[in-house]
Amino acid sequence: MTSTEPAAAGPRRGAAGAPRRSVLRAVAVGAGATTPLFAGLPAASYSPDSPLSLHLLGTNGGPPPLANRYGISSALVVNGRTYVVDCGRGAVTQYMRAGLSLPSLAGIFLTHLHADHVVDYYSFPLLAAGAAGSQGFRDPVDVYGPGTAGIPSLLAGAPGPLPGTVEMTRLAGTAYAASPTFFMAEHTGSDPASLLRVHDVLPPSSAGASATNTAPTMPPFTVMENDDVKVTAVLVPHGAVFPAYAYRFDTDLGSVVFSGDTTPTPNIITLSRDVDVLVHEALYPDGLATLGLPQALIDHILATHTDVSDLGRIAAEAGARTLVATHLSPGHPDIVPESTWRRRLSDSARRAGFGGSMLVGSDLMHVPLPRRRTH
Repeated sequence: MTSTEPAAAGPRRGAAGAPRRSVLRAVAVGAGATTPLFAGLPAASYSPDSPLSLHLLGTNGGPPPLANRYGISSALVVNGRTYVVDCGRGAVTQYMRAGLSLPSLAGIFLTHLHADHVVDYYSFPLLAAGAAGSQGFRDPVDVYGPGTAGIPSLLAGAPGPLPGTVEMTRLAGTAYAASPTFFMAEHTGSDPASLLRVHDVLPPSSAGASATNTAPTMPPFTVMENDDVKVTAVLVPHGAVFPAYAYRFDTDLGSVVFSGDTTPTPNIITLSRDVDVLVHEALYPDGLATLGLPQALIDHILATHTDVSDLGRIAAEAGARTLVATHLSPGHPDIVPESTWRRRLSDSARRAGFGGSMLVGSDLMHVPLPRRRTH
């Protein structure tokens, strides 16, 4: 059974103990390698028993697939529960290569609904539905992604309102219904819809956001909270995309922000205040000229992403301890080698007076979180 009515939201507690309500529309779908790090940080060995662990599953920016870099996706492990942020091309493969298990998957968060962030999303439940025990999901996985309720179609002649995360999931289930139906007929699988609880995340009405005012200055709002982690979000500007979110994960062990795709915005600074690790998208404008793209597309990319040269200032203003550049565009190392990304990050940090660590993301990189500040 599916529903588009807002689910009853229980109280959420902030740092001061004040009750909060998640501003989201929730619906249940169905029944119920480690690599060396840059900037002098030591290489880290991942253990499934690590209480807090950040993994970059894929670090390529943009829809065109590359042979040597997977699509954008990250995973945060908190006390044995894994939370995936975005599901670009190869996310499931990279998840397994990172040493993560499907039974540990507790949540999926989608920053926005561009293809390079969602193309492998439905692969998680579709493939898990044919598995069981240690190879499948232990419990239904909560999915949080942009809702589009009330947003009209942006193009003349389009078939109707845009599907949000809930409706996108339902439609994917319909498109791929044959496989689980055959498995269930032979009593060897389950309905993928029964493995998910999908939530359309809507911005609070107080933000005054709309399809023509996609990311007004706003405070973070609560998306989800449990015993291990509190997740908050802000709107970020990304061209015509609405809503597009950045997410912050706060735990007793450390904090991580994922920018999603965005141009520079005060909302990222607000969300990232004193964060331990800021995982931020990065664009190298000079590299675009080598791709043979039409000028209109180059102009669009420049207007909807963040120049790597701005990352030092963003990290300094936020008071972040570590910045990790990901969603690298152009992502092909023959076009923009890692040495260029490092140099640009170093230059941006020096200009901004940022004294924290700057990392160039790579696929399957494990990022150790710095020790918490003591006061």
